[in-house]
Amino acid sequence: QVQPVESGGGLVQLGGSLRLSCVASGSGFSSNTMAWYRQTPGDVRLLVALVSGDGTTNYADSVKGRFTISRDNAKNMVFLQMNDLKPEDTAVYYCNVWPYTVDSPWGQGTQVAVIG
Repeated sequence: QVQPVESGGGLVQLGGSLRLSCVASGSGFSSNTMAWYRQTPGDVRLLVALVSGDGTTNYADSVKGRFTISRDNAKNMVFLQMNDLKPEDTAVYYCNVWPYTVDSPWGQGTQVAVIG
């Protein structure tokens, strides 16, 4: 079970970069696969990227080659480096365990808006 707090979102120009951060309190962080998800109004929350406890990563096709997920187990943190941002990346971004369980409530998320 984790309780995530996301930060780092903002308004960015087409082709720009942002780095999202997530602090996840709770026990057993290092053994959890952690993920970033995103959601736009009226749509379901979609998986963007995940990183296992040993650092193995996987990405949605739409972000491969542009986004990089990483983690710092000593600090219970997960990061998402987003490069070459596009308008379709505009969404609220959340971090949480993967696969999601109801034991890990969603945080507030962080808004990313890409213009241009």
